[in-house]
Amino acid sequence: MIAVRPGIPQIGAMFRRLDPARIVETARQVQRRVTERFPDAGLARVAVEVAEVTERAASNRAWFGAPHWPLRIGVGVCILLLVLVFLATILAVAKLPATASIPDVVQAVDAFLSEVAFLGLAILFLSSLEVRRKRRRALRAIHELRSLAHVIDMHQLTKDPDRMLGSDPAEDTPSSPARTMTVFELTRYLDYCSEMLSLLSKSAAIYAQDFDDPVTISAVNEIESLTSGLSRKIWQKIMVLGTRH
Repeated sequence: MIAVRPGIPQIGAMFRRLDPARIVETARQVQRRVTERFPDAGLARVAVEVAEVTERAASNRAWFGAPHWPLRIGVGVCILLLVLVFLATILAVAKLPATASIPDVVQAVDAFLSEVAFLGLAILFLSSLEVRRKRRRALRAIHELRSLAHVIDMHQLTKDPDRMLGSDPAEDTPSSPARTMTVFELTRYLDYCSEMLSLLSKSAAIYAQDFDDPVTISAVNEIESLTSGLSRKIWQKIMVLGTRH
């Protein structure tokens, strides 16, 4: 049996959750590295956007994880009013005279069943208001991350290592991308793209870390699949540069 020294946190508990502050710190560091090496490239501006969306994800974490008490209180009051209306309907049906005709009884029972159905739907709608509000905000942020991932992919799309390593510059057409980078610079450029895609994936995971919503988790999984696929293509290019350089 392993003894745990007092005052020292257990390792397992330290690495089960993402630390948004560390993600923001990493994003800012990547931004500085891109800006220092490629100050005039469009990728430097993209790096700024990546750092900003990671900061928003970190700042929104508390909003998604905390209960929204004003909304919950309002929903509770509305549900209470609906229950009172439902009880009033039950009392109205119970006070039907014993001599009431069959059509009157049928009409009262029909009204009672309609009230039951309405009450159930209303409670379901009201009780899901907080979740749907958080979901709408999370999906909007995740959509921004998805768009930014495609922007990063567009920046690396024309960075073809085969053209740099194997083809003759005379074979280029007037519309061919300019060859302005060395092998080392192109490798760093592609590596930065991969790192920023990873940061977008981690930023998306922040939204689902304290918000256990299946729709949001599914959207986060889609972002992770997208960024992993794009990063895989980038690393194939990096491997080509590494094997031929």
